[in-house]
Amino acid sequence: MPALLKNSSLFFLALVVLINALAYGTIIPLFYPYATRFGIGPVGLSLLIASFSIAQFFATPVLGRLSDMFGRKPVLLVCVLGTSLSLALFASATGVVMLFVARVIDGITGGNVSVAQAVIADSTKGEERAKSFAFLGAAFGFGLLVGPTLGGLMSRISLTAPFWFAAALALVATIIGVVTMKETLPKAKRQPSNQPIFRFHSLVHALFSPLTGIVLLVGFLSTISQNAFVIGVQSVTNDVLKMNPTQIGLMFGAVGIMSILSQVVGVPLLLKIIRSKNIIATVCLAAAGIALFFLSLQGTIVSFIVVLILFIALISPVSPLLTDLISERTKGEDQGIILGINQSYTSLAQIIGPLLAGLVAATSSLKMIFVLAAGFLFAGVVASRWLYKPVHQKFNF
Repeated sequence: MPALLKNSSLFFLALVVLINALAYGTIIPLFYPYATRFGIGPVGLSLLIASFSIAQFFATPVLGRLSDMFGRKPVLLVCVLGTSLSLALFASATGVVMLFVARVIDGITGGNVSVAQAVIADSTKGEERAKSFAFLGAAFGFGLLVGPTLGGLMSRISLTAPFWFAAALALVATIIGVVTMKETLPKAKRQPSNQPIFRFHSLVHALFSPLTGIVLLVGFLSTISQNAFVIGVQSVTNDVLKMNPTQIGLMFGAVGIMSILSQVVGVPLLLKIIRSKNIIATVCLAAAGIALFFLSLQGTIVSFIVVLILFIALISPVSPLLTDLISERTKGEDQGIILGINQSYTSLAQIIGPLLAGLVAATSSLKMIFVLAAGFLFAGVVASRWLYKPVHQKFNF
């Protein structure tokens, strides 16, 4: 059983991630219909979504460093409270400017994932740490699985009801955290508070470090692939396969269940059989790339869904394993900042992936998006050969 279920602070993390995913999943089906009330079209929507990722790109390393200086609990609680406030502002918006302000606030305080990962790094070691990262990912996947259904049901009350519900969820998580969460970073291990909060050249420094750089790069390439893939799935299911909303909903339900199983069951099982996280990550990347290529060749709904689920099963273990490798290669007092940097590169990939997918869709066929996504995974496989260099020390700033 993962340590997440044995420790009150770690269990709170799973709760926070679950509530965040529920909040995010709840508003997904209504994000665009709500934005159109303010005259926002497809281009404006892409800018609105990108504003969150851009804000998160710059903010997460800062939040990570603050958690290294002042502890995980206060930073994590401020982040969750920020999510609640941003969703309430979004729901009560009276104009386009308020919508963008709300998304930027959510992006700035969106570093709760990296701080949560730092708590795991503080509290677990070895194989148990990898299991806990996987469990955290599964909690997020479960929230995304249930959230859209809740959002659809609550939209019958009003279009703003899901946003208020999501804001309330995040507020409840904040209150629970104040009461139940214990600090996991002792004062003796914290960074001095008189140091600069963050030097943005650390983003480059970490990327070119022989210890953490290659893991960040492989994760970056994988995340670009997965975000391009999402655009491809949405486009192909609607425009090529002509699937109806019920079929699409069932498909995403099956995908969510497979993602959860792959992380909760698959990661521990793979670690027992193979032991090496490097090998597992490389093999999963290569196999997922092959699955994506075959996905581009599917012409029926059944075959498409079968290959899609296979891809999800193969790609889901990669992120928790890479996060664990980054944590293993970094000193304890720098866990917050390195995991924040990792989240920054994730945010950047969330911008690049959809933009590249849109470019491919405009200049080629929609199914070529899957070939593009597979190419990034194969690039990650090539880069991962440097994961096997011996690590004799830990990275620090």
